[in-house]
Amino acid sequence: MLRDITVGQYYPADSVLHRLDPRTKLTATMFFIIVTFIVKTPIQYALLGLFVLMNILLSKVPVKFMIRGLRSIMFILLFAFTINLFFTPGTPIFQWWRIRITYEGLRLAFMMMIRLTLLILGTSLMTLTSSPIQLTDGIEKLLSPFKRIGFPAHEVAMMMSIALRFIPTLLEETDKIMKAQMARGADFESGRLIKRAKALVPLLVPLFIASFKRADDLASAMEARCYRGGTGRTRLHELRYTYRDAIAYLILIGLFAGVFLLGKL
Repeated sequence: MLRDITVGQYYPADSVLHRLDPRTKLTATMFFIIVTFIVKTPIQYALLGLFVLMNILLSKVPVKFMIRGLRSIMFILLFAFTINLFFTPGTPIFQWWRIRITYEGLRLAFMMMIRLTLLILGTSLMTLTSSPIQLTDGIEKLLSPFKRIGFPAHEVAMMMSIALRFIPTLLEETDKIMKAQMARGADFESGRLIKRAKALVPLLVPLFIASFKRADDLASAMEARCYRGGTGRTRLHELRYTYRDAIAYLILIGLFAGVFLLGKL
């Protein structure tokens, strides 16, 4: 299950999305998240879903790989669906004892599931098509205007990219610890939810120790390579916008205009 999480992973391929400037993908992802929380009608969600599907096909990332990433949040999806289904007031369509399902609750439950699914797929596409170095350079470039007021753009970009990069690393480490403890008789799958949650507590100590060790090794490696932050730092490949990025921005503007117009209908 832990290996199914796709956020933070990079999938090497030769696609249009891989060749886009990371600033374009970061900006598009940010606005996509905003729009996903704004839309309310089914036709707007359908347009966003079509946009995500188109980008998945253009990225050349296997559809099965993207769907596998949804398995890791299946519990969150079901929990959100249940809460909205049974606790939203409105016009009842089914009622038995204290259990009541309303039309508004059913509609909101499906919308919430679609919204979370689109958010996971959209953000996963950004990390799957951008290497950690590209993300670091893109975030630093976007934050560079704030350097004039003393904002540490390079350091913040480095921390954010390292955090994203360490997501799959920590998940892999957690999976190894779980398998090692299961080989020694630990049980993480049977019992009630509270019992299963308590069984995960022994994972925290070795996971924290491994995380601190990796962080210390990374710091030592950066010091050994004379890393001193962004001062005087140069790049092998400078970021430059191309015609592909211009087309991507036009498509993005068209998407937002279409979502806005559909909301007015």
